[in-house]
Amino acid sequence: MSIQVLIRKRVSRHFYLETDFDNDDTCLGILGASGCGKSMTLKCIAGIETPDEGYISVNGRVLFDSRRKINLKPQARHVGYLFQNYALFPRMTVLKNITVALSLAKPEKLKKARSWLSRFGLTDLEDRYPRQLSGGQQQRTALARMLIQDPECILLDEPFSALDTHLREQMQIQLLTMLESRHDVIMVTHSRDEAYRLCDTLLVMDRGRVLTKGATKTLFQHPGSVPVARITGCKNISPIRRTGLHTLYALDWGLSLQVPVPIEDSITHVGIRAHDFTPLWKTPDPASGRYNQVRIAITRRSEEPFEQVLLFTNGDASSPAEQGELWWKYSKYQYKDIPQWLCIPPEGLLLLRS
Repeated sequence: MSIQVLIRKRVSRHFYLETDFDNDDTCLGILGASGCGKSMTLKCIAGIETPDEGYISVNGRVLFDSRRKINLKPQARHVGYLFQNYALFPRMTVLKNITVALSLAKPEKLKKARSWLSRFGLTDLEDRYPRQLSGGQQQRTALARMLIQDPECILLDEPFSALDTHLREQMQIQLLTMLESRHDVIMVTHSRDEAYRLCDTLLVMDRGRVLTKGATKTLFQHPGSVPVARITGCKNISPIRRTGLHTLYALDWGLSLQVPVPIEDSITHVGIRAHDFTPLWKTPDPASGRYNQVRIAITRRSEEPFEQVLLFTNGDASSPAEQGELWWKYSKYQYKDIPQWLCIPPEGLLLLRS
């Protein structure tokens, strides 16, 4: 799939959408907080909403062009759209929901529908109504209704938000299998885990604008800026003062840190992901300069089903301004005791711009 999107839209007095991206043959995730413009972008592509100005094309076919006065109706765009709540017709059975938009003779319609029912494990449910289905069954029905139309582009708007945790993870794996041969998917999500698991390429949005776009795993490893680091889940971010070509001082934590690459003038912050600390069970040698080592002073602790969360400050901080909290997350089965010291591998530090 090749898609180009360059649109502007005044959504409200205080919110202006300005989206600009293109994508070729990858599953694209749009990641951002609620209200950042992700779903509005999908609705503009699908034709549910109309931009004030701009251009949208799929595989070279123009769907919207404000200059040329082109604005195809949703049904003429050949774009499949999966709503957050699935938008099934409550008074139609599963079979009728799936066939509602098919313009085929009845025998052909039923043959095609039952093929999709079988593919999505819905054969025994074709006579049920949406209220009689589980969340996962509703989602599969909505997906079958969308895919039976053979759309050029698939738009998934928070497809797992209505499911509980267990079913959400199960359906993510099923969706990967269902769509593994397709490269025409754009998925909106506010979950970094979903984006990482399902999307080859990631578009990060904030306040109606695109912050960055790139390979998903690369953006998590090198977010590049403070907003992208936060949206991709980095818990520990501090402003810095450069102290050398490869050294910096984290102002919020009172820590001297060493990095493996030269620190450019544009770098203003450092980030540490909560899983990237390594325990030190012995007191470090002072002669080492104590780079990337911190004596922990525990402030708070909490327990998750499979992880421990430890919030701490630098036990050697010289002033209250340097006692900002840091997060450390680790497997609850990994360490029985809490070390006095933690180390941050240089390659685990994120160099960030404002």
